[in-house]
Amino acid sequence: MSRHAWRALALGALATCGWLAPAPGIAAQASAPADIRRDATVDAVEKVMPSVVNIGTKTRQERRGLRWDWFRENWELFTQQLPPQESAGSGVIIDEEGYILTNAHVVDGADKDGIWARLSDGRILQAELVTGARKSDVALLKLRARPSEKFQTARFAADNDTLLGETVIALGNPFGLGGSVSRGILSSRPRRPETDDEPLRLPDWLQTDAAINPGNSGGPLINLRGEIIGINNAVFRAGQGIGFAIPVKRVVEAVSDLIAPETTNKQLWFGARLRPGSQPLRVEEVQAESPAAKAGLQVGDLLLRVNGQAQRSFFAATIALTEAGEKGDVTLAAQRGSEPRTVTVRMVPLRSHFNSALVQKKLGFGVEELTPTLAESLGYNPKAGLVIRQVETGSAADRAGLKPGMLLRAVDGVPTTDIVETAKLANARKAGDRVRLDLLIQQQRGTVLFTTARAVEVAVR
Repeated sequence: MSRHAWRALALGALATCGWLAPAPGIAAQASAPADIRRDATVDAVEKVMPSVVNIGTKTRQERRGLRWDWFRENWELFTQQLPPQESAGSGVIIDEEGYILTNAHVVDGADKDGIWARLSDGRILQAELVTGARKSDVALLKLRARPSEKFQTARFAADNDTLLGETVIALGNPFGLGGSVSRGILSSRPRRPETDDEPLRLPDWLQTDAAINPGNSGGPLINLRGEIIGINNAVFRAGQGIGFAIPVKRVVEAVSDLIAPETTNKQLWFGARLRPGSQPLRVEEVQAESPAAKAGLQVGDLLLRVNGQAQRSFFAATIALTEAGEKGDVTLAAQRGSEPRTVTVRMVPLRSHFNSALVQKKLGFGVEELTPTLAESLGYNPKAGLVIRQVETGSAADRAGLKPGMLLRAVDGVPTTDIVETAKLANARKAGDRVRLDLLIQQQRGTVLFTTARAVEVAVR
């Protein structure tokens, strides 16, 4: 046996007998137990809570009515300003530039300068509404902060990455009490197949028994990794331990639709949907025949640069895309797997593709928007729908009895007051799909003009 082996054996024996004491620091480290309180829930809360904000809003209220003017001895209209109505909700910061995700109903009707956010460090900052939609109940706010200031963010979980019965945590501002935490399990995932056009309802939401109360709306529902799996938005008052959250997949889709070149004032058609929160940005969807598709972008591509400039976030990239698209061709540096790619996209106005001609191509009839003059001449409400102008002979629409002058009110239950949105609905349907058309039809009986409602189904071409 070597000299080093004998020495190690001797030291081990002395230590076993207690004759050789270990160094004090080593003994302390070996004997110090882990803090039993610090579990996965605590770690997840500490990770996300700095990005959770309390949202307050003010809404001006007016009362209108009639009063008797004794001096003029007649009735006159009056408007009275009432004290502003205040409400509270929650939100979560999803971008270091200060973009906040919340529910649309939390800020619905709030004054332009009547939204504020209390950060986790106690600061109160003004916030402005960027965009929102009642259909998805998702809204985006932007903190009014110094240009160079950065904020801690929370990240999204992967789509549909939920386990029935897993521990979930609701963060928010119940009853205006301030930052609050409640824990439960995921009681149910969405109960029906996803629909693109219908507003989100109870069957589309995540269900949890984590306590969700008024004021929690807009706050994040997270998993034990500290990832957002949903946005809290409702409680079932008739039951106990039944709260709901919008699934992260629907939240991400809503954000990417609300912040896109297509939704700006210019309404430029890009045709690819990027995933918020991913870094680098991932292409989630590419529309057929779109400028993005023609340029060669594919689902799964990673977007690295716009016109040579690296993009640090989804919001910065979308702004850069829109501004560059208004000026001309946009050069995108992307990556597909391990292969770098460069593509050039030329955006076009939405109406150059999503128009009456596309509706006719898909459904067999053309439409026209109701101007006030046209609505008056036809006897329709200007916001009632789109006028059917021509119907192709022998088409499914012709066989269903559609005639020029009828009013198209909805496609599959979605109101049709705008040609672009109606063309998008038609374009999203596959050949052979059947769609329901809700119509208004005018009929003359003697000197009386009757308007009747009718619903028909036609096959998409």
